[in-house]
Amino acid sequence: MNRLGVVGCGLMGSGIAEVGAKAGCDVLVVDTNDEILGMAQKRMQASLAKQEEKGKLKEPADIIFGRITFTTDLKAMGDREIVIEAIRESINDKAALLTKLDDIVSDGCIVASNTSSIPIATIAAASKRPDRIVGAHFFNPVPVMPLVEVISALQTNPAIADATHEFCANVLGKKVIRATDQAGFVVNALLVPYLLDSIRMLQNGIASKEDIDEGMVGGCSMPIGPIALCDLIGLDTLLLVAESLYAEHLDPGCAAPALLRRHVEAGMLGRKSGKGFYTY
Repeated sequence: MNRLGVVGCGLMGSGIAEVGAKAGCDVLVVDTNDEILGMAQKRMQASLAKQEEKGKLKEPADIIFGRITFTTDLKAMGDREIVIEAIRESINDKAALLTKLDDIVSDGCIVASNTSSIPIATIAAASKRPDRIVGAHFFNPVPVMPLVEVISALQTNPAIADATHEFCANVLGKKVIRATDQAGFVVNALLVPYLLDSIRMLQNGIASKEDIDEGMVGGCSMPIGPIALCDLIGLDTLLLVAESLYAEHLDPGCAAPALLRRHVEAGMLGRKSGKGFYTY
């Protein structure tokens, strides 16, 4: 597979498109308006330029960037061999997108969801061809983080999951793990309760955010503290993942702390908004 489509060009979609272009793919990126597309173009150009300056690219940045086409026309996805959706973590939005893609992509096209928490079976149910729907969960920042989780729903054709695994591993150069279809899959099912516990610890006044983070970095050799990691992920995204996990497992450890909700309601979403638990 060489013709990659990416729907949604926020941080995750931009990263997936960049990785695909560096791997030699013909990449098509779709989003809802030109302003969002323009921001994504600047983000990718800056990322590639930084890597070129450090000697980390095998080709000039402009050649890599030239493999990416940007459009607001979803119908342009008609010739893609694999389409990865990276829109907001909303089942309603993802279901609506899959319904549209049913009438656009070819029967042989793989449609992969980059959801970080929503069960793939729930997403696949919106499609007329649920057998070609699969999970492909990348991690932020995509150009740096090596892992992709590939998730098969009950409806997924095993050959589709295997082809997605092969594409992510052999074309994109990612490490791939396979997961069964439950909310949070492997990584977030383990990580998110830990992050929520760190917020509860801060909320209950047990320690400052700085001391919580330093405790896990200095005491457990974590590369980043949990409160800082929440800000990096995005507090709105973390809240949506927590709600998905709680709905699936009814585990109190997955319930979103009030302090997390207050930050999201205040628009303090972390690094992407300039202020979360920390100020950037």
